[in-house]
Amino acid sequence: MTEFTRIGVDTSKNVFTLHGVSANGEVMRRELRRPKFLAFFERITPTEVALEACGSSHHWGRMLQAIGHRVRLIPPNYVKPFVRRSKNDRNDAEAICTAAAQPAIGSVPVKSVQQQADAMLLKVREQLKGQRTGLVNALRGHAAELGYTEAKGDKGLGRLRQAICGAPEQDVPVAAKQALALLGKQIDDLDTRLAEIDGQLKRQFAADPQSKRLSAVPGIGIITALTLTRTVDMPQFRSPRHFAAWLGLVPKEHSTGGKHRFGGISRAGNERLRSLLVVGATAVIRHAKAGGKGLMAWLNALLERKPRKLAAVALANKMARIVWAMVTRGEDFRLIPQAG
Repeated sequence: MTEFTRIGVDTSKNVFTLHGVSANGEVMRRELRRPKFLAFFERITPTEVALEACGSSHHWGRMLQAIGHRVRLIPPNYVKPFVRRSKNDRNDAEAICTAAAQPAIGSVPVKSVQQQADAMLLKVREQLKGQRTGLVNALRGHAAELGYTEAKGDKGLGRLRQAICGAPEQDVPVAAKQALALLGKQIDDLDTRLAEIDGQLKRQFAADPQSKRLSAVPGIGIITALTLTRTVDMPQFRSPRHFAAWLGLVPKEHSTGGKHRFGGISRAGNERLRSLLVVGATAVIRHAKAGGKGLMAWLNALLERKPRKLAAVALANKMARIVWAMVTRGEDFRLIPQAG
């Protein structure tokens, strides 16, 4: 059997498309059903296998590593430029194989089962929070159709539900009250589940020294600290700027002919983590006081020159760099940097 130097795999639920290349230029294209996927790789000489980084790719990466293959998970945005002509499974597999051959293109480390399990509770919490927001918006929207509105927030929502419950039938018919009560019950059920999840996350935080250390950084709370420790493999980033760039917190560049032009932030990388850092930075700015030292002195000087939203992104960038230094160097947070 031909020995392949690299095989690109386009995964799916049931059919896997392979594109392999050998040292003498021979090309292999093949489609395998799910039950036959691992059996094929057990028969060939161990080689480099490239997959597009996605949820299931870590599972297949672990399976392939267990039988001796070297696995690279390539981010999808690095694969896209190599797709030729129309998009289909064969072209995608070829693009993955081509991208993996580029020395400058990085890869995502294969996560263990425990690493994926640790991050799963945070993802479930985020999904339930989204469902709750949708239900609250639906309840408020239907109530507004009947002329009932209240201020934002949980207190306003509670007053709105009480007002609807006690409204006369000519203003809010029984059918409308029943429908809105169903939405309210769903919201209450989600609140109960979210409270349970928050309790579990607090216990995980209390047992995790790394997360507790990161929470000392202004703007980083329990959820952000756990998200950082559960979803980011910090040693893969060679510098704090590299980490901030991966999060999408650096300017997008449009430079040519020796002229450097920078626009808004790139918004690349982990959207959830970037959002958490920016929200945390916004909270720090809201409570910033004049006369601070170190980080707070830098922030106050920035706020004198720049809008608050721009300052929040800049502070989030600095928070990301601080986190990188703390994790990679094993240091504690210092509000005022040491001299020298």
